[in-house]
Amino acid sequence: MAVQAAADFMATKLAQPEFAFNDALAVDLVVAVRSRIYAAAELEGLTARDFACTLLGVISSKLGTVVFQVGDGGVVIDVGAGLEVPVVPMAGEYANMTHFVTDEDAVKTLVTKPFQTAASRVAVFSDGLQRLALNMATNTAHEPFFAPFFKVLAGASEAREDELQAALVRFLASPAVNERTDDDKTLALAVQIP
Repeated sequence: MAVQAAADFMATKLAQPEFAFNDALAVDLVVAVRSRIYAAAELEGLTARDFACTLLGVISSKLGTVVFQVGDGGVVIDVGAGLEVPVVPMAGEYANMTHFVTDEDAVKTLVTKPFQTAASRVAVFSDGLQRLALNMATNTAHEPFFAPFFKVLAGASEAREDELQAALVRFLASPAVNERTDDDKTLALAVQIP
């Protein structure tokens, strides 16, 4: 629901003649997502906390890029200087705690990072992959983790999309990955094809 609300928000923005890739765009997106979740909770007689989720993303075009994050997980992007981690992964006050887009202070918790250029490579992932994908001591991307994904994706055709998704699911469920994490494992990847 959160991802669909974010996509709907961006579809509305893209219909406008222009908009800025800045912190305000990310704030407006988070507010739109929260509104959708709160409306759904009310409709179903539940609380927004029943729909608690983190929200991370990247909005990018030739006009610029903005990275946004509420909660744990991570974003790795390349905006021309190689892979970087634009937002230090969040953690809650205690182990296994985080912030959620449904929290009252979600907009205050939101961290953004705008760039003046388009992102050529993007990875957004849940906290279960942080220790595999990042060097946590230096908050840098673990390049060997991402290189095969970006290489395959850059050379893939749309006809291979189902095959690539199935391969990613197998990788994330593999013993090699499961031996290193018992948390959720979500990975979204994108490459800009010239």
